[in-house]
Amino acid sequence: MASAAPAPGGRLGKTSRGIAPRASLAPRDLARMSYIKQMFESSPVNPASDHAKAIECITACYACAEACNACADACLGEKEVARQVTCIRLDLDCADVCLATARVISRLTRTDKILAGALLRACATACGECAKECEPHAPHMEHCRICAEACRRCEKACRDLLAE
Repeated sequence: MASAAPAPGGRLGKTSRGIAPRASLAPRDLARMSYIKQMFESSPVNPASDHAKAIECITACYACAEACNACADACLGEKEVARQVTCIRLDLDCADVCLATARVISRLTRTDKILAGALLRACATACGECAKECEPHAPHMEHCRICAEACRRCEKACRDLLAE
């Protein structure tokens, strides 16, 4: 991004891309802000959706993908791995759907609302199914408890964004 030099009169102007600089935030404040939020706020495209809901959805999707991947791996380490096949499969499917959803929702330029909506619905469904499979294992497999929690958070975040 081009540097923002003070315009005549001492005010900061817009950068060469037409984006107002973030003069009010110190570097340490920027470091605390998520990259997703920084990208949304620095984008020349202003999405119609609520930034907070979109950011929560993207964050939840990435977190869920990681939890599902780790849960599938942990299931492979269980003594009776054959009993975990359905859980592993749903974990892997959910992780893939979450990643695709996060990536598409992160793209602000000319968002295809039909595709984004379809992905959000698919992600909410995948997360719900994965959580439903993991929840019965949760009392004796901590990794399934964590995965189910991440899936429920992601399912809710997708539905909340869809509701806009």
